[in-house]
Parts: sequence; C-alpha cells; structure tokens
Amino acid sequence: MRNETAPNIPLVHHRKTPPAVAAKRILRYIPVFILLVFFAFLLLAPLLWMCLGAFKSDPEVLTYPPRFFPVGNNFLKNWANVLNQIDFWGMTLNTAIYSIGTTIPAMFVNALAGYAFARFRFRGKNFLFLLFLATMMIPFQVIMVPLYLEVYYIGWLNSFWGLIVPKIASAYWIFLCRSAFEGLPKDLEDAARIDGMNEFGIFTRIMLPLITPTMITVLLLSINNCWNDLLWPMIVASKSSMRTLSNGLAIFIGNRTDNYSSAFTAAAVSMIPMLILYLFGQKYFVAGQATSGIKG
Repeated sequence: MRNETAPNIPLVHHRKTPPAVAAKRILRYIPVFILLVFFAFLLLAPLLWMCLGAFKSDPEVLTYPPRFFPVGNNFLKNWANVLNQIDFWGMTLNTAIYSIGTTIPAMFVNALAGYAFARFRFRGKNFLFLLFLATMMIPFQVIMVPLYLEVYYIGWLNSFWGLIVPKIASAYWIFLCRSAFEGLPKDLEDAARIDGMNEFGIFTRIMLPLITPTMITVLLLSINNCWNDLLWPMIVASKSSMRTLSNGLAIFIGNRTDNYSSAFTAAAVSMIPMLILYLFGQKYFVAGQATSGIKG
C-alpha cells in the first residue's frame, strides 16, 4: 500500500478581542437594547394589566392612583361571577367549532389554489392572481352587507355553516401558499410524473408535506383570527346559543360595565388557548413566515 500523507493544513489562530474593544461594542448596543425594552414594555403593559386585573377586586381596579399589583387574590371570586353571568364554556365550544371548522378546510382549499398559481400554466394566471391580491385591500365592512344577504337567502343564519363557509377562502393564505410552492424545485414533480403519479397525488404526497412550516403558519393565524373575530359572528349568530367567545365577552362587558375585574378575568382565561397554541407552533410559525414571504 502506498502511504499518503495528509496535506498540511495551516492552523487558524483566533485572536481574542481586547477587553476595551468588547466594552465599546457592548456600550454601542446599550441604547438599542434600552429602546427595545421600552417598546416591549409598551406592548406588554396592557396585557400585564389585564392579567393582574383578573386578581383584583373592582375597588382595586378603579382606585386612583392605580396600583399595578393586586393587594389580594380575588381570581376565584371573579371567575365565579363570570360563570354566573355568561355561558362561558358554551361560548368557548362554539368558538372552537368555528375556529377549527374554518381552519381545516381553509388549509386545504387555499393550498390547492396556491399550488395552481405556483406550478400550473394557464391563460390569465397573473391577472387572476392580481385580482385575488386586490381583494386584500377591500375592508371587510365593504362586503359585510352583501355577504350577510347571501347567508340570509341561503338560510344559514344562526348556524355554523353561515359562520364557517364565508371565511374559508382567503387571498392572504393563497399568497403564502403560492410563495412556498414557488420555492420548491420543479424536478420533484417531474420525477413523480415520470413514475405515473397524478397531479392530486403529487400535490398531497410530495409538495404539500414540503411546505409544512407554511401550513402551520396558516393554521395558527387562521385559528387566531377566528378565535378573536367579533364582527362576523355578531352579525350572523344572533341567538344566544350560537354566540362565540368574543361576541359573548363584548355583551358581557356591555351589560356589566361596572364589573371590570370579572371582565379582565374572562378575557385573560379566553386568551390561554391561543397562547398555548402559539407556544407549540412558534418554531414553524417563524419558519413559515420567513420562507413564504420572500417571493411573491
């Protein structure tokens, strides 16, 4: 055997940063850090005030000058008042059905549309996609009355069909899915076609699993939008048995304007599912936003 000597690779010696230079770098970023902390406090202060208000009594909430931290723990008393005044769990169930029932078909339908705009060639594709994007500039209040009339004539008022179906299609979800599909190599689908796979199989078995971060992003944002939606459920679901959580909390606060502590408690508890959902999906959410927003 022939002995082969390994090539001499020069060793790279990393120079240590002098303490004075490191101190200057730290001092340079201190103003930026203080500014970020200040804006973070501005964003989190209302949230913290609401959560702490759930542990206060009404006199503590209304006291002046205001106290940031509660004196005692009145959470259980406030929670009992919430359960006595509104059907909290029934509204939570309606909200969950509305959110999940809208999100699951929305993920599939909008992914299909995004796949068609990204991978197929047909006449007027770009113009049709621009029309979809143009709908994002139209406020919901503009189409609210025509949409309500459609639901009314179909007979879907005070039903989950009336809540869910008009919210399935979204130009924003189509845009995200299209951008994600455009970033995939075309060799994948060409190889699948050579193997005899049809277009629907290529979409469901090959292309769709590759954009999992984007689909998780659609999942999180769609559920969050439906969970916090106030206007559309208030219009379509007028029966008390069909009220969603945001709708019920708005009525609760309007009827009990002097009971701020219970209002804070109900709002804080209703926020917990969305926080848990985001904590589990934040990694995919960030990755989906990063990969889907690059191309458009």
